[in-house]
Amino acid sequence: MSKPRDERHKDLFRPSLDEIIDLDHPLARLAREIDWGFLDGRFRSVCRAGPGQPPLATRLVAGLLILKHVHDLSDEALCARWVENPYYQYFCGEESFQHRLPFDRSSLTRWRQRLGDEQLAALIQESLSVAHKTGALSSKDLERVAVDTTVQPKNVSFPTDAKLTHKAIVLLGRLAKRQGVPLRQSYVRVAKRAALMAGRYAHAKQFKRHNRELRFLRTRLGRLVRDIRRKTAADEALRETFAIPLTRADQVRRQRQRQRGWKLYSLHAPEVECIGKGKARSPYEFGCKVSIATPVTQPKGGQFVLHAKALHGNPYDGHTLKPVITEMQKLTGVEVRRIHVDKGYRGHNYPNKFRVWISGQVRRVTKTIRREMKRRAAVEPVIGHVKAGHRMERNYLKGRDGDRANAVLAAAGYNFSLLVRWFEALLRALIKALLKTSIATQTA
Repeated sequence: MSKPRDERHKDLFRPSLDEIIDLDHPLARLAREIDWGFLDGRFRSVCRAGPGQPPLATRLVAGLLILKHVHDLSDEALCARWVENPYYQYFCGEESFQHRLPFDRSSLTRWRQRLGDEQLAALIQESLSVAHKTGALSSKDLERVAVDTTVQPKNVSFPTDAKLTHKAIVLLGRLAKRQGVPLRQSYVRVAKRAALMAGRYAHAKQFKRHNRELRFLRTRLGRLVRDIRRKTAADEALRETFAIPLTRADQVRRQRQRQRGWKLYSLHAPEVECIGKGKARSPYEFGCKVSIATPVTQPKGGQFVLHAKALHGNPYDGHTLKPVITEMQKLTGVEVRRIHVDKGYRGHNYPNKFRVWISGQVRRVTKTIRREMKRRAAVEPVIGHVKAGHRMERNYLKGRDGDRANAVLAAAGYNFSLLVRWFEALLRALIKALLKTSIATQTA
């Protein structure tokens, strides 16, 4: 890839954006505070010099990713709003108002895949740097942290054996038709009715009838798998095309409800895991585990997220503490003095066990530490806000790389939203001080 092209000569006769917008707007203030050179250095490292279409400007990409997760927008909604909003364009580095998108919507997908969670973590690092520069966060806030895990649900429907088996029959029939493989019978019509009746019988707690319909579905899926294997045995290209779908269909047909080991919960997202967090409203969630760290103190600008990471394989919480703290110290550059966790971290692997304080602990607890332990629960509303308002509630990105990228971007979006609110509060305080000064001058 070559360097981004410079097309500023097209804007000579257009008014600049700083003449149109209010430069005291929180987004404009945030754009001036962010060190775009730092982000450019991190993002540019994934581009290679050479022939081909020049890449998008790194400030444009970074600005789009920030705005998307600050305002909880899809890629399509972000593109539509970017054309309409001059503040969005100013934030992304445009000098004059653009009436058309300078990029394609799919460019966001390509850049997320290219950057990965390691480079995207620079957004969290820069958000903490801006918070520190503007007084919203102090160095002492980074020394005492609370760590907890949550589930980042994937964009999949609730999996049942009947639903997965029916889906496998439909997908195999569709793929066979597309590849021109003649089937003895597709079983689409009878499988649809069997899946429907299985759901009704399960709801009515008529489990003998439910199991009968489930056996019917598994039998038809087995017939379909064997038929496709016979028809594609002589063609190497077709065998490669059907290899993964047939393997997943076999897994769906053979797995049972209470079996041990790995299970397939989604045909289009095999990385999905079943995680039980003990919630009454949702005993099981389907996605991946995410670790979140936040200050246990009360920073002026709010409870910033210091670290976020997706953890695949549903690991035990205590076994994630050491790598999480190591990465967080590398990200912030501050050594952690005290770590507050819940009882799910008992038996943790952190080397310095005297810096870890578990809820309900009695030994070695002073008044200061007891006060901090009461603040451990501050991480819970942070997790709620990150999930509800910044796209961690349902992950739409593909694969394990998408899980890792979405967790980091959601945390960065939450931090930048706190900074926007911080600048709004500063602006209100400034206006209030000016009004008081003018009133005092008039009365004098």
